[in-house]
Amino acid sequence: MRKNLQQLGELQRIDLKLDGLQGEKQAMLAEIAALEEKVSGAQGAIAARNEELAALEAERVALDENLATETENITRSEARLKEIKTQKEYQAVSKEISTAKKLTTELEEQILQKGAQAEELQKEISAQQENLQALEQNIAAQKGEVEERIAGLESGIVKDVATREEIVKGLPATVIRRYTMLREQRRGVAVVEAKDGSCLGCNMNLPPQLYNTLFRGDELITCPHCQRMLVLSPEIANG
Repeated sequence: MRKNLQQLGELQRIDLKLDGLQGEKQAMLAEIAALEEKVSGAQGAIAARNEELAALEAERVALDENLATETENITRSEARLKEIKTQKEYQAVSKEISTAKKLTTELEEQILQKGAQAEELQKEISAQQENLQALEQNIAAQKGEVEERIAGLESGIVKDVATREEIVKGLPATVIRRYTMLREQRRGVAVVEAKDGSCLGCNMNLPPQLYNTLFRGDELITCPHCQRMLVLSPEIANG
C-alpha cells in the first residue's frame, strides 16, 4: 500500500501539471484566435469599404445614364424649335429645354461629387490594404512563435500522459475510480499532503490517531473534513 500511496501522490502531481499545460495550451490557442480575429476584422472593414465604393459606382453610372437621357432630350427639343409655328408652343419647348439644361447641370455636379467620393474611398481602401498586408505579416510571425510554444507544450503533454498511464496501470481500479471522482468534486485535487497533524488541502487539523496511521502506510486514509486522499509530505515520509 505504501507504494500505491506514493504512486497516488505522483499521479496527482502529474495531473496537476497536465492541467496547467492544458490551460497554457488553451490560452495560446485563444491568443492565436485573437490574432486571426484582428485580421478578419481588418478584412471585414475593407470589404465594407469596397461595398461602399461599388454603391458609389452604381450611383454614378445611374447619374451618367440620366445625364445622357436629358442631353438627348435637349438635342431633340432644340431640333423641334426649328419646326415650331406658334409662339405658345415655342415658349413651352424653350421652357422644357431650360429645365432640362438645369437638370443636366445638377447631374454633372452630382457625378463630379460621386467621382471625388469614390477617389477618396479608393485611397482609403488602398491604405487599409497596405495596413492589412503589414498586419498579416506581423501576425503570421506571432502565430508562428505561439505555434512553436504549443508544439513544445504538446511534446511535454505526450510524455506526461505516457507516465500517467504507467502509474494508472499499477494502481487498483477501485482506487483510480475514487481518485477520478474526487478530482471532479474537488477542482482537480484528489490527493493532498498531511503535515504537522493537518490536511494541507483544507487546512483542518486531523485526529491524532488518524494522522499517526499515515506513518504506517498500510492503508488509504482520507481527510474527514474534505474527503481527499492523504499522503505524508515527502520530507516526513522519507525522514
